[in-house]
Formats: sequence, C-alpha cells, structure tokens
Amino acid sequence: MINITLPDNSVRQYPEGTTSMEIARSISEGLARNILSAEVNGEVWDATRPIHNDSKLKLLTWDSTEGKATMWHSSAHLMAEAIEQLFPGVKFGIGPDIENGFYYDMDFGTYEISAEDLEKIEHRMLELAREKQTFSRKEVSKDEAINYFTDKNDEYKLELIRDLEDGQITFYESGTFTDLCRGPHIPDTSFIKAVKLLNIAGAYWRGDEKRKQLTRIYGITFPKQKDLTDYLTLLEEAKKRDHRKLGKELELFTFSQKVGQGLPLWLPKGAILRDRLERFLKNVQQKAGYQPVITPHIGNVELYKTSGHFQKYGKDSFQPISTPVEGEQFMLKPMNCPHHCEIYSSKPRSYKDLPIRFAEFGTVYRYEQSGELHGLTRVRGFTQDDAHIFCMPDQLKSEFIAVIDIVLHIFKVLDFKDYTAQISLRDPKNTEKYIGSDENWAKAENAIMESVKESGIDAVVEYGEAAFYGPKLDFMVKDALGRKWQLGTIQVDYNLPERFELEYIGNDNQKHRPVMIHRAPFGSMERFVAVLIEHSAGNFPLWLTPDQFIILPISEKYIDYSKKLLNILNNYEIRGLIDERSEKAGRKIRDAEIGKIPFMLIVGEKEEADGSVSVRRHGQGDLGTFSIAEFAEMINNEVKAIMQ
Repeated sequence: MINITLPDNSVRQYPEGTTSMEIARSISEGLARNILSAEVNGEVWDATRPIHNDSKLKLLTWDSTEGKATMWHSSAHLMAEAIEQLFPGVKFGIGPDIENGFYYDMDFGTYEISAEDLEKIEHRMLELAREKQTFSRKEVSKDEAINYFTDKNDEYKLELIRDLEDGQITFYESGTFTDLCRGPHIPDTSFIKAVKLLNIAGAYWRGDEKRKQLTRIYGITFPKQKDLTDYLTLLEEAKKRDHRKLGKELELFTFSQKVGQGLPLWLPKGAILRDRLERFLKNVQQKAGYQPVITPHIGNVELYKTSGHFQKYGKDSFQPISTPVEGEQFMLKPMNCPHHCEIYSSKPRSYKDLPIRFAEFGTVYRYEQSGELHGLTRVRGFTQDDAHIFCMPDQLKSEFIAVIDIVLHIFKVLDFKDYTAQISLRDPKNTEKYIGSDENWAKAENAIMESVKESGIDAVVEYGEAAFYGPKLDFMVKDALGRKWQLGTIQVDYNLPERFELEYIGNDNQKHRPVMIHRAPFGSMERFVAVLIEHSAGNFPLWLTPDQFIILPISEKYIDYSKKLLNILNNYEIRGLIDERSEKAGRKIRDAEIGKIPFMLIVGEKEEADGSVSVRRHGQGDLGTFSIAEFAEMINNEVKAIMQ
C-alpha cells in the first residue's frame, strides 16, 4: 500500500500502482470525469500513470493552468494524427501547448496547405476525439527511438532524439499516431469536445532562419462547445482592439521598410502619449529619490562580456560592429544595467551615500527574427523605464518593498485592476545556467520572499523563471479581454556588483559590496503602450490622452472664437485642437467619436455670445453648457482624482 496526500491534505492508503484517475473516482465519479492530469510531488503526470511511491497529489481540471496545458498538448497530438491520415508522409517537428491553445510545426513536402484545409482537419480531429482514444506512454531506448523514426523517414524527430540522454526517452501513442514526447496527456481524446484551427504560419526549424521553413498550424480546443463560442467572440473583440489597427487609426505610430523591420516610428500623437507616460513616471521617481542618468546607444563589447550578457544573450543581440574603431569593438546596447554599474563606479561611494537610485528611459536593441516581430509587442529597438538601485544588504528589503509600491501605484492610475505577482526563482535542478554562488542566490531569493510577504500581496512561486543573474518578482496583468501580460519586474542581483567589483566604504571604514536591484515598472515602453491600447480600446485615461478635447465650430464664422477658446484652455494646461474643416457638425462629431477624443466642445452663435461651450463626452453624449472656467475645472478635478 502507498500513502497519498489528497488535495484536502487528508492522507489515504491505496494499492501500489493506483492511478490519479482511480483515486479521483474513489473520491467522486463526477470529479473523475473532469480530471485532465495530476500533479504528483510537484510534477505534472498523466492521470492514468501508476503511482508507486508515497505522494502528495493535486488533481488538475480545466480550471487550472496545468489542466488546460495538458488538454492543449494532447490536442496537438490529435491534430497531428488527423493530418497524418489526411496527408500521408508529413514530417513533424515540435507541437507544444501555448498560453491559448497549441501549435505543431510540420513539413508537408509537396502538399500545399491552405486555410480551406483547416476545416477538413478539424472535422477529422472531432471524429478521432469521439473514438475515445487513450494516450499510451512507453519508455524506449535511444536506439529504439532512432530506429522508429529512421523507418518513418522523419529527420526532425531524429535530430531531437540525438540531443536526448538514453534512458530518458518516452513515446506516446494515441490511435494511429506515435510521437516522441515526455507528456503529460489527458486520459483519452473524448475530453476534447470543440476544436478550432486558428491560422497557418511559417516557422524556421528550431528558430534558425538558415534552416528549412516549416508550416505551423495554430489551434485551440475546449471541453464544451460554449467555451469555444465564447472564446471566438473574445477573439473578434480582440481584433477590434488590436493595437496595430488602433495605432494606425489614432495616428500613434507607424513602421517603414526603409527604416527597418521592428523599428517603430512614433507619430506626433504617439510621441505625446509616450511623453505623458514618461513624465508621469519621472515625477513618481523624483519623489522616491531617483536620479536621472543617460547612457549611449552603443557600448564596447568588453562591457557586456564583463556583465555576462554577451555570453548569455549574444545570439539574441545585434552582432558587434564588424570594423573596430581605434582598437575598440562596439555593439548596439542590448541592456542598460552594465552602463549603470559603470556610473556607480565613476567615483568612491560611502555607506552614507546609499541607497543610490539611477533611472533612465534607455533605448536598447535586440535581434528578433522577422517571423517573431509583432507590432509594438515584439520589436528590435525599444525603450525600457529602467532603474538600478545600489544599496547595503540591510536596506534591500525596504528598497524592494518601495519599488512594489511604485508598481502598484502605476497599475492603479492606469486602471489595471486584475494582476498576479510571480516570484521567479532559479531552477534547483539546473543551476549551471545561472551565474553566482549558491549563497548569494539564497540571500536574494529569501529577500524577495520576505519582501513580498511584508508587502501583503499574494504571489505564486515559479521555478526556472529567474534572470540568469538573480531572482525576480514579475507582475502579470490581465487586460480587459482576460489576457495575461508580463509588465512590471523587480530583480535582486548580488552578482553584477561582484563582476564589476563595485564597492562602498562602510561605517567600519572597510570596503563592502553593494546589492543591486533592477526594476522596470512598465518594462518596455513599446510593449506597455501596446497593452494599454488594447486594454483601453484606445480610450486612454483623461490625463494621458494626447488630445483631451476638440473644438467643433458649427461654421467658419466661429473659428476665431474657437482659437480664443483653445488659447484659454491651453493656459489651463488642457490639451486640445480645433476641427476647422468645412463639414457639418454631425460629421465632425462622428469623426471625433471615432478618434476617441474624450470631450467635444461645440461652439456657435450662442456660445460665442455667452463665452461658453456646449460639451459632449465620448461614448456618453451631451453634458450641457459650461462656462470655460467650469469646463476647465471639471477636467482638472477629474485628472487630480485619478492621479491621487
């Protein structure tokens, strides 16, 4: 018999080799019908896999992230089986679950796949799902695996197998399809009730643009048809909110092939929006004791070798400029932190100087493959709201908590109400991919855990998600459509101060090493603006929107009054413009609504005579007549209420 700790923390005994599904059935037959997989001692397993040791068990349903991941990974196998039957001879790359659904990369050879084929594949997937096929797990030797895929003539799987250790290779078989896979999988295909294949894309094998481009098919599945219907409705709303579409309509940013892929050009209205965000954060930082710094767009390669970034991320950065300049080899700056370390070391520091907080809106450059570029969310040049705090160890916790407060203040002002905090620690099973001593990692991880506890925020712990130089606290924000975005991040780093030999003189007159905190509440300005556009559907907060009002004269006779009005409101530090076109008032109002301008000020004979304005609000309609001072007071009071 084995002891199993159940989700309610009770302990029961079961026969050796009992499965999670059998345990779920012993608790409730209804529960068993919803179990997609199980977490056994912290590792996600198939619900049908036998348990042989005393274990802590967590049963995973559709309501859990892990349960969805299991369903979607199994769905990738189901799609592959359907495709193999419809298009014999297809070769398969990888088919993982992703945040919303799954994909599979495939070599279709001479077949030409189009969007019309997706419906056929969906239909076949549902037929196979109804067959209630089980997912059978089999441990195989490396030789067996090589022989199987050699006979199948699938060079992609053979390449993956060569990177694996003998004794750690598993196959999964479902129906007529066998795949190289470590699992886990759902109990059987009947759990899949609704299927939608979303689109076809190209993807270079193993992300290498020098390798063959495979066909990538994206899809999603659900345990109920209603879930799929709701998801497709959400997708339609997402298309309306797409920041690329709204960015063009609102004249915020553009891209140019002549400038280069992934390099956004900010238009005047977008520049105003971005400037408002920067000024807002600069004001918050100034009150919190941050000092502004500016660093160049390029740096000596040796700088990034010292930090370790070149060795770790050299392939993801733009390569060094080929021709050295007077013996120095430069590259586009991939990150700001090494530069800030050099600013710190530019003069001797005392414990009385600490903490020192350097802040910069620093533009950095990363090499993203063209297929991965996506509007403002994945670009090759972006600006980070970067800051680095150098402090003594006993100041670390209070400084970390102060940064948490800044992040939460930003979320409140920008109306991001639904967020989760994630403590990202290093993978204890794979510590060689991180730099620094175990002692420093332990101190850094403990500092974050204690700071989060004292701040009173709820946080989940994820292993293997730390930066290579230190653990971090990441903030995952849900937008209006329920999608998760990683925005703010705070990182504790004992390692870069060592690599750059940073020092301060303590009150014992001895040299000591400072601790470094990396933080970026927005993350990337480009990505943050993209998320903000889609979250708000382009209806920006009043304090932030490029134009807070537009004056709509009902005829050319009232343009002079409109200009006088604009000048007065500008003196109140309220931003706006005049629509001087020879269009009817109704057309001007419609265009202002489409432009998502918060207030429309309609002026004619009566308004000019009274020195007043007729006010309409975007999405609400007529608010009545206001004096100029009353309107200005209404806007300023609303902005003050938001910013407090």
